[in-house]
Amino acid sequence: MKRRTKIVVLGSALLLTAGAASAATASETPRPPGAAVSEAPRPHATAAPVTDRPREAAALTGTAKLHRSAGDDITFSFDAHLAAQDEADPMKATGTFAFSHYRNGSGARAEVAVDCLLTGGKVAVVSGIVTESDLPGVEGKRVGVTVHDLGRHDRLGYSWAATGTPAEMDGLPKCVSSAPFEKVAKGTGDFTVVPWQPDF
Repeated sequence: MKRRTKIVVLGSALLLTAGAASAATASETPRPPGAAVSEAPRPHATAAPVTDRPREAAALTGTAKLHRSAGDDITFSFDAHLAAQDEADPMKATGTFAFSHYRNGSGARAEVAVDCLLTGGKVAVVSGIVTESDLPGVEGKRVGVTVHDLGRHDRLGYSWAATGTPAEMDGLPKCVSSAPFEKVAKGTGDFTVVPWQPDF
């Protein structure tokens, strides 16, 4: 299964000083014994101002597995971003996310192209269109996922929580999902949410 991979300014200044000419002039003029030698003040190099890279408006990244006592292997991965210049429009978010569910050697996975990202504090809701999947009836449908970034105790929810599978959903709006009722399995990964801070 193919995976898409998406994603310093080094500046230097050289300051040349012409001290040789003044040194030559000073050597031509004899100094009285014991006279103090004065040197022209040397210019000091000034560090170039550091321009901070613009903070992206919102983001959801990371990978983790869900906790299931029955042994199901359920994994979610996110690489979703809203650029700083698109802060006013969460539907300009870009990136991908993927999820899979396997048990006893059988299951399916899906790859999704992000079409909306909303974050508030440590909670994110992301949606997108399924572009690749081995689950019949899912490709071309929109799905949504909610993440609550709680450090080592992250939680997650998904738009098909009440329907059973994404294949049974139709007409889901952008940035819609369920409450984050699932727990992330300990030690399997971590999700990171960059909060949206719109200028209202």
